[in-house]
Amino acid sequence: MSYINASKLLPTDLLELIQDYIEGEYIYIPKKEQNKKYWGENTDTKDQLAIRNMNIYQRYIKGYTTKALAEEFYLSEKSIQRIILNKKKEKS
Repeated sequence: MSYINASKLLPTDLLELIQDYIEGEYIYIPKKEQNKKYWGENTDTKDQLAIRNMNIYQRYIKGYTTKALAEEFYLSEKSIQRIILNKKKEKS
């Protein structure tokens, strides 16, 4: 994230008002709620993780151990167990 010099962006009266509260410091101005994007909205990461998790669950159903799945997918056994539990809940 880069910064923008407020004097080049804001009207002078607004800049002076902000300087009454803070000057010479960095501030973060959050996005409006309606402009926020949710995790994975800009990429296909959510879809890729859903496919991976389904593959893990299907292999588990076929008899793969959580240890073998953890090694294959480079995850902890605890993560594999969590994925399997979530998939079981989805199926119920």
